[in-house]
Amino acid sequence: MVQIKTPEQIAKMREAGLVVAAIHAATREAAVPGATTKDLDEVARKVIADHGAKSNFLGYGGFPATICTSVNDVVVHGIPDEKTVLKDGDIISIDAGAIIDGWHGDAAYTAFVGTGHAPELVELSRVTEESMWAGIAAMKVNNRLIDISKAIESYIRRQPRPATGKYGIIEDYGGHGIGTEMHMDPHLLNYVSRKRGKGIKLVPGVCLAIEPMVSLGTPQTKVLSDEWTVLTTDGTWSSHWEHSIALTEQGPLVLTAPDCGRERLAPYGVEVAPDPLG
Repeated sequence: MVQIKTPEQIAKMREAGLVVAAIHAATREAAVPGATTKDLDEVARKVIADHGAKSNFLGYGGFPATICTSVNDVVVHGIPDEKTVLKDGDIISIDAGAIIDGWHGDAAYTAFVGTGHAPELVELSRVTEESMWAGIAAMKVNNRLIDISKAIESYIRRQPRPATGKYGIIEDYGGHGIGTEMHMDPHLLNYVSRKRGKGIKLVPGVCLAIEPMVSLGTPQTKVLSDEWTVLTTDGTWSSHWEHSIALTEQGPLVLTAPDCGRERLAPYGVEVAPDPLG
């Protein structure tokens, strides 16, 4: 069952979303050559504590850290540790979340470590991020869930193919509802599947985490023996972007973006809802 939020509840989710935005800002600055992924986790822990929030990753299904740190061919759910030292030329996707008064925020981004990144990696991250914004722009009252999936997939398919031959839209993982839990109904595919139908009708109060994951090759993944770390099966590198969004009568509200998504949605002709926190 899809949870419909009141304006007051959305305001609480906005508070949690801003904590996530602060985690992103701090970890992005700390993701430099020589840093370990454990170092980044400690940065996130401090941000959460400083904001009086709680982590929704730590202990979730036994997950042992505050953020997910997915380096290069790791798609999602990479576990921070002291052995993984970031190197010049790496890419890292950082997925973070926070809880305020029982309400969740969740978002992810891909960062470049150091300099000298191959153009196809820069383009991979750009395509993945922009497909997310295309999906968010399709989150309109009376649209269906499939309209978001279609917008994400269509944007990716329209892009010039990379030197590796194709972009792989990761099939086994996708977006989700969010609210009093981090993962709730509905599950959101990043591509169109006729088997899934049109999905729910989008109405004010629906909150979603929209999160495309794209590789430079296969859409297939495998999970390591730690039962968390997800890699591409062909070893190609991947990118992961995510925001949490509330749909309101005034339009979408990107809960985990400092400006509520205003700048990035403007080119799509989408006006965002006013920030409930002013």
